[in-house]
Amino acid sequence: MSLWMILPVSLPVLTITGIWVVYAMALYNQHVCPVENWLYNQSCEEELYLQSGPSLCCTLDNVPLISKCGTLPPESCFFSLICSTGSFMVMVIVLLRYAHVIEKHQNCVLNTASLCTGWICGAGLIMVGNFQVDNAKILHYVGAGIAFPTSMLFVCLQSALTYRLAKTQGEYNLAHLRLCMTLLAFVALVLSGVFFCQESFVLQHASAIFEWVFCIIIMLFYGTFAFEFSGMSSDTMVVLARGGSLGLAGREHKMDALGGPGLHSQPHPHQPESMSML
Repeated sequence: MSLWMILPVSLPVLTITGIWVVYAMALYNQHVCPVENWLYNQSCEEELYLQSGPSLCCTLDNVPLISKCGTLPPESCFFSLICSTGSFMVMVIVLLRYAHVIEKHQNCVLNTASLCTGWICGAGLIMVGNFQVDNAKILHYVGAGIAFPTSMLFVCLQSALTYRLAKTQGEYNLAHLRLCMTLLAFVALVLSGVFFCQESFVLQHASAIFEWVFCIIIMLFYGTFAFEFSGMSSDTMVVLARGGSLGLAGREHKMDALGGPGLHSQPHPHQPESMSML
């Protein structure tokens, strides 16, 4: 079992825990509206003061979207750190997954497309985390428009790739799990986008809930790569060092492991005459 499996497991642990900490900080500083206020449809005109003091004024500007939770300091600093670290880990995981598929099987269009979409998603995530929606709205929405669709496309490609490469029952079960997570993420993304466009307290809050569900599912999807990464070997690093090709020695090793004839298992049928004399 390879220690590389810790990397995909640590990504959802770090990011999911981090965004919940950001939400708790924003809630404590009254930068976003609490859930119970939205459930009871409490607005500024209904109740401005509680017994203990002034209550948070709930408007469409403080909906508890993930990006809204990380807009104002001090939680904005932690939100940027989580997004930047998570983006780097996503790029590393996507790259290792790309090389691992080449090592164990062979390169294909699905594998290359997954690498491209995964890296584009990481770039969009950096923009989301470092350009807060209240300070740089255009850049923030550009980053979100890049990160959300490409992350959805990435899990779709990886689900299809898992089915294509599956040979054992365990691998097929993993493919079924990823397909279910992909379908749930797609439904959550669509509902979040539809409700986000509505000028309603309840629907805006529903959009925030589905956005949280979508992000959690995507992070858990990355965690499932621990199954493949547990069998990762040094040949994966050889693939990366050779720029995506396994190389002559690696192909011979792969052929020997599969029981096939290697390049040196049979003499060359057309040896030069000088070599025969030697």
